[in-house]
Amino acid sequence: MSGPMALEPGGTEQDTLALRLADTSRRPARRLRPDTTLTLRLPGFGPNEEEVSRLAAELADRVGPAVHPYEVAALLEAEGLSADMIRERYGHPNIFSLAAALYERVPRVFPEPATTPDPWRPDTVRCLLCGVLFALPGLAYLLTAPLWHPSRDAAALILAGIVSWAWGQALGHRAYLRMVAGQREAGRTLLVGAPVGAVVATAAAAVPAGGGPAIWAAALQSLYLAAAGILLVLGRERLLLAALTPLIVGGAALPWWEPGRPLRVGLPALALAGTLAAAGRALRAAYAAPAAVGDAGARPRLLRSLPYGLFGLAAAVLVLLEGRQEPYAVIALTVSMGPAEWLLYRFRGMSVSALGAAATPAGFLLRSAGVLGLCLGAYVLLLLPVALLTGAGPAALMLLAATLWTALLLQAFGVAWPPAVICLTAAGAAGAVTLLGPPGPLILPLSCGAAALSLAGCALWILGRPARHA
Repeated sequence: MSGPMALEPGGTEQDTLALRLADTSRRPARRLRPDTTLTLRLPGFGPNEEEVSRLAAELADRVGPAVHPYEVAALLEAEGLSADMIRERYGHPNIFSLAAALYERVPRVFPEPATTPDPWRPDTVRCLLCGVLFALPGLAYLLTAPLWHPSRDAAALILAGIVSWAWGQALGHRAYLRMVAGQREAGRTLLVGAPVGAVVATAAAAVPAGGGPAIWAAALQSLYLAAAGILLVLGRERLLLAALTPLIVGGAALPWWEPGRPLRVGLPALALAGTLAAAGRALRAAYAAPAAVGDAGARPRLLRSLPYGLFGLAAAVLVLLEGRQEPYAVIALTVSMGPAEWLLYRFRGMSVSALGAAATPAGFLLRSAGVLGLCLGAYVLLLLPVALLTGAGPAALMLLAATLWTALLLQAFGVAWPPAVICLTAAGAAGAVTLLGPPGPLILPLSCGAAALSLAGCALWILGRPARHA
């Protein structure tokens, strides 16, 4: 056999067998390619052009996007057209002949696919609430400020806070990994890891505290951070806000009223007790979920969460160095973590849209650069008025914010080691210069600027590929 076999009833080999009788009463219809079967054409018979045109008008919206007559044939079969109906009503010998006629009559149209909901649409209220929750614990320091000595106790609290921040980042990542298996597995990870983190942070604070009262303050601080981390990972932000209500009331009354020693101690203690109770309730609800079965319950390696903890350590050091010079700017930076999370979601949503609009990898890379510049620029410019109002150097604050946001962006895509190494290098360089000599005003901006530039290049190189967003 030297040629392909015909896939339709009939074929060109049967053209010579067809008996064609003249039809002088009507104008001969245009011959369709599939209409070559062995048929007997009598005067007055043939395709019913009026019925075919009516059918073409009815099915135009579904025939137009077809790229081959076979698609139209499948559509006609789905519509339930029988062979007898095709012959008697439309005058065509078979479904392929009618499909070819419809395909030629209806112009080709290729409508845009229907828009789908953005899977990365951010929860604006939740993002803003997270930013507020990050800053609210600072009210406890305002309430208890007359009860402790910053020169003596600050070192212990700062060291405990750095350790808690690093531990919380690693524990949060591991809990999210376990959450893939189920809420119960994530709750078990938090139940074990959070108390251990509080103990480690308290032990670290014992070195500068020297066994004084500061060790108790560091322990309470570490305990709160562990409980708050549980609530944030499990998505109980509103429950945490309710637990911090005593701090909100006490902090709001400070400018007009002296609460006295009992309330200065009692309100933070009440907030801590509420946070611990809320964390226990959240863990109990997580344990009520069904346990994972099979391989889903396998525990990931601990080393997978190590770079997240190292990034948390580096971020804490960088924020500490900025806070030594501009404490009010750090408060604004903490609150801005809510809009930062919102922009992370927007980056992912806009990247998916860019993936659908781009026709080539180079075009997607260009669009990704625009999305990255837009989101990063929006976050950095958000802090510019804050820097000007607080009198802080805008360069250091904005470059620090750019470093943290770009590192969080890479982590959101599962890229952990590059941001950890870059941020650790920047924190180590700035910290070493600060410890070895009087810190210059340019050391932190230079370190953060180099880190932000490296992270932006890394983000563009990695996230500018379509495979990362598929």
